[in-house]
Amino acid sequence: MTLDRYAEVKRETDETNISIELVIDGVGKYAIDTGQPMFDHMLAQLSKHGLLDIKVSASSDNMPDGHHLIEDVAIGLGRALRKAIDKGEGIRRMGFASVPLDEALAQVSVDVGGRGYSVIETKLEESKLGNIPGELIKHFFESFAREAAININARIIDGVDPHHKSEALFKALGRSLRVALELDPRLGKEIPSTKGTISG
Repeated sequence: MTLDRYAEVKRETDETNISIELVIDGVGKYAIDTGQPMFDHMLAQLSKHGLLDIKVSASSDNMPDGHHLIEDVAIGLGRALRKAIDKGEGIRRMGFASVPLDEALAQVSVDVGGRGYSVIETKLEESKLGNIPGELIKHFFESFAREAAININARIIDGVDPHHKSEALFKALGRSLRVALELDPRLGKEIPSTKGTISG
């Protein structure tokens, strides 16, 4: 992996063992193994559509619904992104994407300005993705936003199939981050904030 805007995070607890590598200036390459195929598929969408190179290796305590696994991967991935952003010199900072997938439509807006906050509407609370409860998708987004210190406003506008709704949401997150993290040649090395920092 290239070292341009790169971060590595390891997180080991009594519940999980997580190793993550992330490159912002990537091409969407991924190697993801969490033991949860549907979750791996969602993270692959984030990588591919965000042009983020991501490696994730994760094992957990076999909680049937994957709660600890999904939460801790979100924590690790968020911390890796914040570390890779560093001072945020020259980035566009904000991004938006609207992504359809068959009958589903997802919209995500992000601001990587150092304020960890999220408003997430997935309409997946009564659903299952494989053996993953749908509410864990919202929990992933909330944990990721908090640890990355970014603002995420994400919502499912329409959809029936839980797989389609979740996949559209992860694609939209990737696309919006891709815009927000892109370097703006007009900014040069400037920090995109009147405060002079986006580090919190």
